[in-house]
Amino acid sequence: MFNKILIANRGEIACRIIKTARVMGIATVAVYSDADRNALHVKMADEAVYLGASPSIESYLVGDKIIQAALDTGAQAIHPGYGFLSENAEFCRQCATNNLVFIGPSIEAILAMGSKSAAKTIMADAGVPLVPGYHGDDQNPEVLKREANKMGYPVLLKAAAGGGGKGMRSVFAEAEFDQALESAKREAMSSFNDDIMLVEKYLLKPRHVEIQVFCDSHHNAVYLFERDCSVQRRHQKVIEEAPAPGMTPSLRQQMGETAIKAAQAIHYEGAGTVEFLLDSQGDFFFMEMNTRLQVEHPVTEMISGQDLVEWQLIVAAGEPLPRSQSELKINGHAFEARIYTEDPDHNFLPATGKIILLQPPSESANVRVDTGVIEGDEVSIYYDPMISKLIVWDTDRDRALARLTTALAEYRIGGLATNIGFLYNIATSVAFRAATVHTGFIEEHDKEIFRQREQDINYAGPLTAAAILELRNQKALQDAKCSSEPNSPWHLASSWGNTQPKIKTQIQQAIVDVTHDSKTNLDGITVVDTESGFNLFTPNGFFHCAEVQPDLGLDTQGADAGSLKAPMNGTIVTSLVKAGEQVCKGDTLLVMEAMKMEHTITAPSDGRVIEFYFQPGDIVDGGLELINFEASNL
Repeated sequence: MFNKILIANRGEIACRIIKTARVMGIATVAVYSDADRNALHVKMADEAVYLGASPSIESYLVGDKIIQAALDTGAQAIHPGYGFLSENAEFCRQCATNNLVFIGPSIEAILAMGSKSAAKTIMADAGVPLVPGYHGDDQNPEVLKREANKMGYPVLLKAAAGGGGKGMRSVFAEAEFDQALESAKREAMSSFNDDIMLVEKYLLKPRHVEIQVFCDSHHNAVYLFERDCSVQRRHQKVIEEAPAPGMTPSLRQQMGETAIKAAQAIHYEGAGTVEFLLDSQGDFFFMEMNTRLQVEHPVTEMISGQDLVEWQLIVAAGEPLPRSQSELKINGHAFEARIYTEDPDHNFLPATGKIILLQPPSESANVRVDTGVIEGDEVSIYYDPMISKLIVWDTDRDRALARLTTALAEYRIGGLATNIGFLYNIATSVAFRAATVHTGFIEEHDKEIFRQREQDINYAGPLTAAAILELRNQKALQDAKCSSEPNSPWHLASSWGNTQPKIKTQIQQAIVDVTHDSKTNLDGITVVDTESGFNLFTPNGFFHCAEVQPDLGLDTQGADAGSLKAPMNGTIVTSLVKAGEQVCKGDTLLVMEAMKMEHTITAPSDGRVIEFYFQPGDIVDGGLELINFEASNL
């Protein structure tokens, strides 16, 4: 077994690997960029090596620097985690050249599965069922469009070298094809330095079910059951569970054995995931094989009782698999919810800034939190906005789901927008409780997931009002303490009036009315004052409320009229029109990239673009004016 390993990653997965290595008595080396100088994974590791500037292309994606760090620190092996260089065959080759063990599959296996088009050919030859599609070498846009037209819409454009939803676009009509292809190719090139595309038939309402496989160098192979990853946004998984609801033993065995067949076709070693689309008739189709540890691996660990990182280290050290297929059993049910700093109400726009409050639920045998951040950390524009994973387990799905909803309600993050309320609404929705999931689940149930239910407003409104009064009282008391005249009337929260006691009494009565509890107050409730309003964390879940400012008859148009602003910190990718050009409402004017995702800036009305204030490649701060835009006269 290794004495020391280097972890070529960051965030929660780096911390996750460090924990297992520590239990196994293996020393760890972390690597970090400028943005991660004080990150949790750096503090947890035994040693840490600086890589370079914050952009990943100057730090976490520079294989030479990582190899040198391993050699300088005496590490014997490198664990790539997921993302970054985890599926990079050239980096794997660099490790071998420098006598470093790559904790993952062989160069040949990575190459075989690294190209989705090549992988389809290999799987077809191995007898693995495939989704109909075009996987050819001719990348002429007209050829791709012709193939899409031939198979019929909707189709799915996928980057051949892609993963994690990057470089992927669904197209529902021929008129949408060209712009979708350009956008997918741009994002693919930015994420993978490769813009080769596949075109596949887009199956309606399939389930995304994947099989965890493990193979060693002694020709042993097992599958550790399945995970259902159907609930997705932007083709990225949001909530995963294991085992898949409604899975029969015979279908599980059939899919598991097919996954092993796929792995053995490329002489695979290590942890891998074979992803399938499963239709309502029980037919399944190969999508891709991820030659690494998956983000959602904890749900498999929870139901199998196995540490998959430990298995990776064992296999990479040349030892046989710890368990045979007959020794592996499913125990209970597990969910994983990915906690992102993003705004679900604004198309999941990533959020950056300081985490001013971080109170995760208490961990136990039933609740696990994998994270790479602590209170006070900054979430930057340079990396994915996922900051943690909430994993729960219990003896069956209903009990596990109850654990998940309770833990989400207890998870408190302040300072920037998160998707916790969105996750809570998914987990408590009727359809999710009934396990009627598929890859279009969020779109189908958007009204239930996104709307603020009237009963929620009735419950949260009085609590928020009481909390606002309490916050104002606390601020007034604090201001008075810091003042040379603590008894000044300027420090009264009641604004010198006598209405506040009456309002407070009315609010308290409203709380009693909605909770049916005469003893109810603000105990057990956390309120965080943010720039956009108040985040209210209650025993019944998450609510975001904002005060409506009084209309004083002032001109609210001001300097912002006729201008467009950056929704967040990011980089200008391209402008799609020229200065002086007339445009129509909804036309795409500018494309920004932030946190590995593209964001389009569109015309708010018919009008004319007078000037672009920034050019492609420029880094801009959120809130800055991007375009001087003149609306057409009505």
